[in-house]
Amino acid sequence: MEARKPAPLRALTGLRCFAAVNIVFFHFSNPAWFGWLAPIVNAGYASVSYFILLSGFVLGYNYNVRARAGQLDVKRFYKARFTRLYPIYFLSLLLAWRMVPLEYKAHTHGMFWTGMVLTPLLLQGWIPSIATFLNTPAWTMSAESFFYVLFPWMARWKKPERIRTHLWKMSGVWMLGLIPGTLYILLSPDGIAQTDRWSYGPWLQALKYTPLPHLASFIFGVLLAELDELVPRSSRLRLILGVFGFAAAFGLLSLGPKSLYPVLHDGLLMPLFGCIVLGLAGNNALAYAVGARPLVFVGEASYCLYLLHFNMWNLIHDSHMLNTLGLSRFDPWISYVLLIVMALLALHFVEKPAQRQLRKWMAA
Repeated sequence: MEARKPAPLRALTGLRCFAAVNIVFFHFSNPAWFGWLAPIVNAGYASVSYFILLSGFVLGYNYNVRARAGQLDVKRFYKARFTRLYPIYFLSLLLAWRMVPLEYKAHTHGMFWTGMVLTPLLLQGWIPSIATFLNTPAWTMSAESFFYVLFPWMARWKKPERIRTHLWKMSGVWMLGLIPGTLYILLSPDGIAQTDRWSYGPWLQALKYTPLPHLASFIFGVLLAELDELVPRSSRLRLILGVFGFAAAFGLLSLGPKSLYPVLHDGLLMPLFGCIVLGLAGNNALAYAVGARPLVFVGEASYCLYLLHFNMWNLIHDSHMLNTLGLSRFDPWISYVLLIVMALLALHFVEKPAQRQLRKWMAA
């Protein structure tokens, strides 16, 4: 008998709304506009780390039981991931046509054509200098596609029998995830005295954008899904963990310049993100609040918003459409609203229809 598909976790979809919008604010706002929330916006890059961890958790939550029972069709899994990932990714490439001349000027001829070939294949993230080619946020697609290839093997890991033993395993993955950032701090290969979100260097680019430094976060998410199986949904512990995770993450991000950016960028927040996910995966007041319908409605379009927002923002402002319509005085807030509306339209009129058609053609 085929294992039943687990129930959806609405609160995690609701939090995706906050994470995706925060990335928009990170790219196109002044954090000072947001008052006490400024540290969250200034560290919007951490939302990407959360998405990577959450991706591992959601896949583990949906497939681990089936994989351990020998019911995971790997070929069908890959097809399903492709139909989920590629339609909006392809749309993002179409919207990037204005970036082609700029990329041509910014790179050598050889590297430009390498980017033009690798980007449609989801491979640009493996070369730091072209990881953000055509669409800055799309580097994560190289990482995600790589993690999807590895996931069927991870999903077959034996179900943990004791929470303590499993926590030690997760701690080991967390420590491994801290190694790249820690080595960068100790060795300082780019010669940057104090790194922050504005710092640039070839080694820092590799740390931030290539898939391998982020692999530990994905594995941590898969292991977190296994831990999730051991904790009752209605356990009070989940509420405590969720509140602690939010409070501790906010406190850590509030340290600002005192924080260690290379390890904070991906790795340091893993346990706190884990606490948040476990909390929101439960039946408690926190999960009900974050799982409110409006948040879930926008959260379902978070992938579209994340992948399309950069080029859509440029298109809105390069076309001067707000000036033409007499709406520029409401900017940037009206631009944020437009991006969310466009993401919802892309979800319902591009992603979902394309996904259904591709799955029909590919028998996924």
